[in-house]
Amino acid sequence: MSTDYQQARVALGARLRELRAEVTGRDLAARLGWPQSKVSKIETGRQTVTPGDLTAWAEATGHPAVVGELQARLEGLESHTRSWRRQLRAGHKPVQDALTVEYERSTVLRAWENMMVVGLLQTPDYARAVFTRYAELHRSPRDIEDAVRARMRRQDMLYQPGRQFNIIMWEAALHAVVCPPAVLAAQLDRLVGIIGLDNVALGIVPFGVQVSVPPGPGFWAYDDRLVIVEDWHAELWLDDPESLSVYRRVWDALDGSAVYGATAHRLISRARAQVDHP
Repeated sequence: MSTDYQQARVALGARLRELRAEVTGRDLAARLGWPQSKVSKIETGRQTVTPGDLTAWAEATGHPAVVGELQARLEGLESHTRSWRRQLRAGHKPVQDALTVEYERSTVLRAWENMMVVGLLQTPDYARAVFTRYAELHRSPRDIEDAVRARMRRQDMLYQPGRQFNIIMWEAALHAVVCPPAVLAAQLDRLVGIIGLDNVALGIVPFGVQVSVPPGPGFWAYDDRLVIVEDWHAELWLDDPESLSVYRRVWDALDGSAVYGATAHRLISRARAQVDHP
């Protein structure tokens, strides 16, 4: 989807270049008070514009009536790539609330996580540590406790009939010390209890096992209608059939390397023992 996103950004840049057909790039930059390089990067799709940039561009080129069209193009582009900078302006709780809506709309949910325990299975203390780390990274408002409560409320769905959660994690997620050791120990104990839930299938891809695809970034698939992929800078919300098909194949491939039940229990217990005796 990053390719589709880039193509959309290039298309928007081409449209902006059309609007300044009677104005040179140098003159437009001077009118806007921008470096000429910014005009060039926007037109070639190397820089994403802001809503304010679009308004200024339309007015400076004598086309104020097209602002609505340009804003719609930008919104369409952002509907797939949702930057953390924008999403976290109001903190982490609104992001959690938006995800809860997608969970509630779904019947079969599939997850892959390679670097930490998935949010749906986190203890409050583990979640608190994760939100704190991300708030520091993105310099976002620290609504940590509100975000933790929102995540914990979503976990009620684990005990509601009518949904199936198929979750796979790389063994590395069991060992990542993203929190104090005592918190990690309690989190691993929590995972052991999850294994027995009727509507949760928890699989672990062990270290050293052969995998048919690299253990790439984490994602959630909501039925066959939406995939949300997390990256450091943004979330990708994918709903086109081709992307959905790719991520289903990725999940199926990783599932083929995962272990469940007693074998998964042993891997979790091994990670738990290492916390006690590093």
